[in-house]
Amino acid sequence: MPAPRDPRPLTGEPLALDLLNTRWMSDGTLQDLLADADGLAVWLESNGLSGDHAPDSRTLRNVRQAREALRAAVDGSPEEGAPLVDAVLGHGRVRLSLTPQGPVELPELSNPAWGPAWLAARNYLELLATAPDRIRSCAHESCVLHFFDTSRNGTRRWCSMATCGNRAKASRHYARTKDA
Repeated sequence: MPAPRDPRPLTGEPLALDLLNTRWMSDGTLQDLLADADGLAVWLESNGLSGDHAPDSRTLRNVRQAREALRAAVDGSPEEGAPLVDAVLGHGRVRLSLTPQGPVELPELSNPAWGPAWLAARNYLELLATAPDRIRSCAHESCVLHFFDTSRNGTRRWCSMATCGNRAKASRHYARTKDA
């Protein structure tokens, strides 16, 4: 049986931001993909993690904890978010190894149920090391989505130009024509 379709409006972001985007607004109501283990299964499948990690209650609890830690780090202050992200990272570490194919980094986890949560927290550190100024929240006031700005000039403002960007342009147009 194929996995259910991912209902989120924005997918394909780096793992840490994709985890944040498991909450989104739809018709003025906050939606949560991680409301249950079935939603976790969809998220794991969307990120290529379903074969290695079970969508069970322990993994769900850990992934939700990582999401809240990342939310505090991205939307809050470093003082608030850093200890929460560190608490997730404390459940694993990277072991370097040399294989016939070359050097690899292998995660070593305190418990396999921490795998997806730990990978998302680790990915956040990678994004911070790469381009911290490119980690963005959508500029639309009612949107809660996040993205990694890969535009050439680094000026992307919307999670999607087709949705939030278009709504903002339509709102500005309406305000101009109403005043005229």
